[in-house]
Amino acid sequence: MTGRLEGKVALVTGGTSGIGAGTVERLSAEGAKVIFTGSNEAAAEKVCAATGAEFVKHNVTDAAAWDGLMAHILEKYGRLDVAFANAGTENGDGSIESISIEGWNNIMGVNLTGVMLTVQNAMKAMAKNPEGAEGSIVVNSSMNAHRAMGNFVAYSVSKSAVIALVKASAVHAGNQKYKIRVNAVLPGVVETAMIVNLIEKSGDPAATRAAYEGLSPMGRMAAVDEVAGMVAWLASDESKFCSGSEFTMDGATTAGMNGV
Repeated sequence: MTGRLEGKVALVTGGTSGIGAGTVERLSAEGAKVIFTGSNEAAAEKVCAATGAEFVKHNVTDAAAWDGLMAHILEKYGRLDVAFANAGTENGDGSIESISIEGWNNIMGVNLTGVMLTVQNAMKAMAKNPEGAEGSIVVNSSMNAHRAMGNFVAYSVSKSAVIALVKASAVHAGNQKYKIRVNAVLPGVVETAMIVNLIEKSGDPAATRAAYEGLSPMGRMAAVDEVAGMVAWLASDESKFCSGSEFTMDGATTAGMNGV
Protein backbone atom coordinates (compact mmCIF):
# COMPACT_ATOMS: atom_id res chain seq x y z
CA MET A 1 0.00 0.00 0.00
CA THR A 2 1.07 3.59 -0.57
CA GLY A 3 0.39 5.16 2.83
CA ARG A 4 -1.51 7.88 0.98
CA LEU A 5 -4.02 8.21 3.85
CA GLU A 6 -1.44 8.78 6.60
CA GLY A 7 -2.73 11.32 9.12
CA LYS A 8 -6.35 10.98 8.00
CA VAL A 9 -9.25 9.85 10.17
CA ALA A 10 -11.97 7.80 8.52
CA LEU A 11 -15.47 6.63 9.45
CA VAL A 12 -17.03 3.55 7.82
CA THR A 13 -20.65 2.64 8.50
CA GLY A 14 -21.70 -0.98 8.18
CA GLY A 15 -18.08 -2.01 8.61
CA THR A 16 -18.44 -5.44 10.19
CA SER A 17 -18.71 -7.48 6.98
CA GLY A 18 -18.54 -7.46 3.20
CA ILE A 19 -17.53 -4.27 1.41
CA GLY A 20 -17.55 -2.37 4.69
CA ALA A 21 -15.06 -4.68 6.41
CA GLY A 22 -12.91 -4.78 3.29
CA THR A 23 -12.83 -0.98 3.22
CA VAL A 24 -11.92 -0.78 6.91
CA GLU A 25 -8.99 -3.06 6.12
CA ARG A 26 -7.94 -1.10 3.03
CA LEU A 27 -8.16 2.36 4.62
CA SER A 28 -6.24 1.11 7.67
CA ALA A 29 -3.54 -0.39 5.43
CA GLU A 30 -3.29 2.96 3.62
CA GLY A 31 -2.46 4.65 6.93
CA ALA A 32 -5.79 6.06 8.10
CA LYS A 33 -7.11 5.81 11.63
CA VAL A 34 -10.46 4.11 11.11
CA ILE A 35 -13.61 4.06 13.18
CA PHE A 36 -16.32 1.71 11.96
CA THR A 37 -19.89 1.11 13.03
CA GLY A 38 -22.49 -1.64 12.92
CA SER A 39 -24.42 -3.96 15.22
CA ASN A 40 -22.56 -7.30 15.02
CA GLU A 41 -20.09 -7.06 17.90
CA ALA A 42 -18.64 -10.55 17.37
CA ALA A 43 -17.82 -9.78 13.73
CA ALA A 44 -16.49 -6.37 14.75
CA GLU A 45 -13.98 -7.96 17.13
CA LYS A 46 -12.44 -9.88 14.23
CA VAL A 47 -12.18 -6.74 12.10
CA CYS A 48 -10.58 -4.83 14.99
CA ALA A 49 -8.06 -7.63 15.56
CA ALA A 50 -7.14 -7.73 11.88
CA THR A 51 -6.90 -3.99 11.29
CA GLY A 52 -6.42 -2.12 14.57
CA ALA A 53 -9.50 -0.06 13.76
CA GLU A 54 -11.96 1.08 16.43
CA PHE A 55 -15.53 -0.24 16.56
CA VAL A 56 -18.47 1.79 17.86
CA LYS A 57 -21.85 0.07 18.03
CA HIS A 58 -24.24 2.42 16.26
CA ASN A 59 -27.42 2.38 14.17
CA VAL A 60 -27.25 4.79 11.22
CA THR A 61 -31.02 5.40 11.41
CA ASP A 62 -30.83 6.64 15.03
CA ALA A 63 -30.65 10.39 14.47
CA ALA A 64 -30.20 11.17 18.16
CA ALA A 65 -27.17 8.86 18.46
CA TRP A 66 -25.19 10.65 15.78
CA ASP A 67 -24.24 13.55 18.07
CA GLY A 68 -22.52 11.19 20.47
CA LEU A 69 -20.66 9.33 17.73
CA MET A 70 -19.32 12.48 16.11
CA ALA A 71 -18.41 14.02 19.47
CA HIS A 72 -16.42 10.88 20.29
CA ILE A 73 -14.53 11.01 16.99
CA LEU A 74 -13.69 14.69 17.28
CA GLU A 75 -12.70 14.44 20.95
CA LYS A 76 -10.48 11.37 20.46
CA TYR A 77 -9.01 12.08 17.03
CA GLY A 78 -9.48 15.83 16.63
CA ARG A 79 -10.77 15.64 13.08
CA LEU A 80 -12.67 13.68 10.43
CA ASP A 81 -11.28 13.41 6.90
CA VAL A 82 -13.14 10.50 5.30
CA ALA A 83 -16.62 9.02 5.63
CA PHE A 84 -17.84 5.95 3.77
CA ALA A 85 -21.63 5.64 3.99
CA ASN A 86 -21.79 1.90 3.41
CA ALA A 87 -24.50 0.54 5.72
CA GLY A 88 -27.38 -0.95 3.75
CA THR A 89 -30.05 -3.63 3.75
CA GLU A 90 -32.40 -5.59 1.49
CA ASN A 91 -34.36 -7.08 4.38
CA GLY A 92 -38.11 -7.09 3.70
CA ASP A 93 -37.89 -6.18 0.02
CA GLY A 94 -40.13 -7.47 -2.75
CA SER A 95 -41.93 -6.40 -5.89
CA ILE A 96 -44.17 -3.32 -6.03
CA GLU A 97 -47.14 -5.63 -5.42
CA SER A 98 -45.67 -7.75 -2.64
CA ILE A 99 -43.63 -5.36 -0.50
CA SER A 100 -45.11 -4.39 2.86
CA ILE A 101 -44.97 -0.88 4.25
CA GLU A 102 -42.80 -2.25 7.07
CA GLY A 103 -40.32 -3.65 4.55
CA TRP A 104 -40.33 -0.41 2.54
CA ASN A 105 -39.77 1.76 5.61
CA ASN A 106 -36.97 -0.48 6.92
CA ILE A 107 -35.02 -0.35 3.67
CA MET A 108 -35.57 3.37 3.14
CA GLY A 109 -34.62 4.01 6.75
CA VAL A 110 -31.22 2.35 6.41
CA ASN A 111 -30.38 2.90 2.73
CA LEU A 112 -31.63 6.47 2.35
CA THR A 113 -32.23 8.18 5.69
CA GLY A 114 -29.20 6.46 7.22
CA VAL A 115 -27.04 7.66 4.34
CA MET A 116 -28.45 11.19 4.62
CA LEU A 117 -27.58 11.26 8.32
CA THR A 118 -24.09 9.95 7.56
CA VAL A 119 -23.44 12.62 4.93
CA GLN A 120 -24.99 15.37 7.05
CA ASN A 121 -23.04 14.59 10.20
CA ALA A 122 -19.78 13.87 8.39
CA MET A 123 -19.95 17.19 6.56
CA LYS A 124 -20.61 19.09 9.80
CA ALA A 125 -17.66 17.36 11.45
CA MET A 126 -15.35 17.96 8.48
CA ALA A 127 -16.30 21.64 8.53
CA LYS A 128 -14.66 21.80 11.98
CA ASN A 129 -11.30 20.40 10.87
CA PRO A 130 -8.34 22.44 12.16
CA GLU A 131 -7.16 23.42 8.66
CA GLY A 132 -10.68 24.32 7.55
CA ALA A 133 -13.59 22.51 5.94
CA GLU A 134 -12.01 19.68 3.97
CA GLY A 135 -12.65 15.97 3.47
CA SER A 136 -14.11 13.22 1.32
CA ILE A 137 -17.52 11.57 1.69
CA VAL A 138 -18.23 8.42 -0.31
CA VAL A 139 -21.65 6.80 -0.60
CA ASN A 140 -22.09 3.15 -1.52
CA SER A 141 -24.86 3.02 -4.12
CA SER A 142 -25.28 0.19 -6.66
CA MET A 143 -25.53 -0.51 -10.35
CA ASN A 144 -29.21 -1.10 -9.56
CA ALA A 145 -29.58 2.65 -9.28
CA HIS A 146 -29.70 2.54 -13.07
CA ARG A 147 -30.82 -1.04 -13.69
CA ALA A 148 -33.70 -1.50 -11.27
CA MET A 149 -34.71 -4.97 -10.08
CA GLY A 150 -38.39 -5.87 -10.29
CA ASN A 151 -38.21 -8.06 -7.20
CA PHE A 152 -36.19 -5.58 -5.11
CA VAL A 153 -38.14 -2.38 -5.58
CA ALA A 154 -37.17 -0.58 -2.37
CA TYR A 155 -33.48 -1.41 -2.70
CA SER A 156 -33.44 -0.18 -6.30
CA VAL A 157 -35.26 3.04 -5.44
CA SER A 158 -33.06 3.76 -2.42
CA LYS A 159 -29.85 3.24 -4.38
CA SER A 160 -31.07 5.62 -7.06
CA ALA A 161 -32.18 8.23 -4.52
CA VAL A 162 -28.80 8.37 -2.78
CA ILE A 163 -27.19 9.47 -6.05
CA ALA A 164 -29.39 12.60 -6.02
CA LEU A 165 -28.38 13.04 -2.36
CA VAL A 166 -24.70 12.84 -3.35
CA LYS A 167 -25.09 15.43 -6.10
CA ALA A 168 -27.11 17.85 -3.97
CA SER A 169 -24.61 17.53 -1.13
CA ALA A 170 -21.65 18.06 -3.45
CA VAL A 171 -23.19 21.22 -4.90
CA HIS A 172 -23.95 22.51 -1.41
CA ALA A 173 -20.39 21.88 -0.23
CA GLY A 174 -19.00 23.71 -3.24
CA ASN A 175 -21.36 26.65 -2.76
CA GLN A 176 -20.25 26.88 0.88
CA LYS A 177 -16.63 27.02 -0.33
CA TYR A 178 -15.90 23.82 1.56
CA LYS A 179 -13.12 21.59 0.27
CA ILE A 180 -15.42 18.67 1.05
CA ARG A 181 -16.10 16.26 -1.78
CA VAL A 182 -19.09 13.93 -2.05
CA ASN A 183 -19.13 11.03 -4.51
CA ALA A 184 -20.86 7.69 -5.06
CA VAL A 185 -19.54 4.27 -5.98
CA LEU A 186 -21.91 1.95 -7.86
CA PRO A 187 -20.69 -1.64 -7.58
CA GLY A 188 -22.08 -4.51 -9.56
CA VAL A 189 -22.17 -7.99 -8.03
CA VAL A 190 -19.34 -8.27 -5.51
CA GLU A 191 -18.00 -11.61 -4.33
CA THR A 192 -18.60 -11.05 -0.63
CA ALA A 193 -18.86 -13.81 1.96
CA MET A 194 -22.64 -13.40 1.81
CA ILE A 195 -22.73 -14.03 -1.95
CA VAL A 196 -20.40 -17.01 -1.61
CA ASN A 197 -22.66 -18.43 1.09
CA LEU A 198 -25.71 -18.02 -1.16
CA ILE A 199 -23.87 -19.79 -3.97
CA GLU A 200 -22.80 -22.67 -1.76
CA LYS A 201 -26.29 -23.14 -0.30
CA SER A 202 -28.04 -23.07 -3.66
CA GLY A 203 -29.25 -26.28 -5.26
CA ASP A 204 -26.65 -25.94 -8.01
CA PRO A 205 -23.62 -23.90 -6.88
CA ALA A 206 -21.92 -24.04 -10.27
CA ALA A 207 -25.00 -22.73 -12.09
CA THR A 208 -25.61 -20.08 -9.46
CA ARG A 209 -22.02 -18.84 -9.68
CA ALA A 210 -22.24 -18.81 -13.46
CA ALA A 211 -25.43 -16.75 -13.26
CA TYR A 212 -23.78 -14.13 -11.03
CA GLU A 213 -20.63 -14.02 -13.15
CA GLY A 214 -22.65 -13.91 -16.35
CA LEU A 215 -24.27 -10.61 -15.41
CA SER A 216 -21.06 -8.82 -16.41
CA PRO A 217 -19.59 -8.82 -19.92
CA MET A 218 -16.24 -9.30 -18.15
CA GLY A 219 -17.53 -12.66 -16.96
CA ARG A 220 -16.81 -12.35 -13.27
CA MET A 221 -17.85 -10.70 -10.03
CA ALA A 222 -15.94 -7.81 -8.45
CA ALA A 223 -13.53 -8.51 -5.61
CA VAL A 224 -14.19 -6.68 -2.34
CA ASP A 225 -10.76 -5.04 -2.46
CA GLU A 226 -11.49 -3.60 -5.89
CA VAL A 227 -14.39 -1.62 -4.43
CA ALA A 228 -12.36 -0.76 -1.34
CA GLY A 229 -9.58 0.45 -3.62
CA MET A 230 -11.92 2.88 -5.34
CA VAL A 231 -13.07 4.20 -1.96
CA ALA A 232 -9.43 4.61 -0.90
CA TRP A 233 -8.67 6.58 -4.06
CA LEU A 234 -11.68 8.84 -3.50
CA ALA A 235 -10.55 9.28 0.11
CA SER A 236 -7.09 10.35 -0.98
CA ASP A 237 -5.78 13.67 -2.24
CA GLU A 238 -5.38 12.10 -5.68
CA SER A 239 -9.08 12.73 -6.35
CA LYS A 240 -9.29 16.29 -4.99
CA PHE A 241 -11.28 17.63 -7.98
CA CYS A 242 -13.82 14.80 -8.02
CA SER A 243 -17.15 15.71 -6.47
CA GLY A 244 -20.78 14.99 -7.28
CA SER A 245 -19.74 12.04 -9.42
CA GLU A 246 -20.81 8.43 -9.90
CA PHE A 247 -18.09 5.81 -10.18
CA THR A 248 -19.59 2.67 -11.67
CA MET A 249 -17.76 -0.60 -10.95
CA ASP A 250 -19.77 -3.33 -12.63
CA GLY A 251 -17.58 -4.84 -15.35
CA ALA A 252 -19.62 -3.07 -18.08
CA THR A 253 -22.92 -4.58 -16.90
CA THR A 254 -24.79 -1.28 -17.26
CA ALA A 255 -22.70 0.12 -20.13
CA GLY A 256 -24.92 -1.24 -22.87
CA MET A 257 -26.08 -4.44 -24.49
CA ASN A 258 -24.86 -6.92 -27.07
CA GLY A 259 -26.29 -6.72 -30.55
CA VAL A 260 -28.45 -9.51 -31.97
